[in-house]
Amino acid sequence: MNRWLNRVAVVTGASSGIGAACCKDLVSKGMIVVGLARREHRLQELKSSLPVDQVANFHGRKCDVGVEQEVIDAFVWIEQTLGGADVLINNAGIVRRTNITDEGNSEALRAILDTNLLGVSWCTREAFLSLQRRKVNDGHVVLINSLAGHIVPMVDGIQFNMYAPSKHAITALTEVLRQEFINKGTKTKITSISPGVVDTEIFDKNSPELANSMPMLRAEDVADAVTYCIQTPPNVQIHELTIKPVGERF
Repeated sequence: MNRWLNRVAVVTGASSGIGAACCKDLVSKGMIVVGLARREHRLQELKSSLPVDQVANFHGRKCDVGVEQEVIDAFVWIEQTLGGADVLINNAGIVRRTNITDEGNSEALRAILDTNLLGVSWCTREAFLSLQRRKVNDGHVVLINSLAGHIVPMVDGIQFNMYAPSKHAITALTEVLRQEFINKGTKTKITSISPGVVDTEIFDKNSPELANSMPMLRAEDVADAVTYCIQTPPNVQIHELTIKPVGERF
């Protein structure tokens, strides 16, 4: 991690779960971290929980990645205040309890696509443009995907609705971005990390009946994987990393 010391990482969905775990881990390893999230008070709580010698290296900013202008404004602030992002962890994602065939669910389905797919696209675009403006050639973009981005298991109690299509799109987006980065003459890396079930608020709220009935990863397990991927040598790019808890049945 030495080459990332005092460089800037942006983590979306930083108010809880995987995002919060990534913020803590990257700050502890010497990076300057900007946590983006809708719940500003949670970002303040995260900052207060850090060791005293790490507090100054964490910056929380309110941002709904599903709103394009908020994303643009956040990255302008990051570049003007901290010099720009070198690492981007696209973690923000939402789930809604509905079926695609349910009546009156248009807002929920649209929100999933806005956050899980368009938000990732907007954040990646703004981070990449910043890297190019600053002539930084060794950036790294990480997309927190999902096992549901590769298969759609039939599990009682889980409604995948638009969530699984949004994550399948992230799988395709990873390769599209890899090709774009190459075609634009950069060595910026792209990595998709696909966890199985993770013990986070998003799972507890949307599948409470299953929360204690299956093996789950910890948010910290995924944060460890992020660190592993971004510290690979310059000639190594982990394109896709799938992580399952021991005993997972799908």
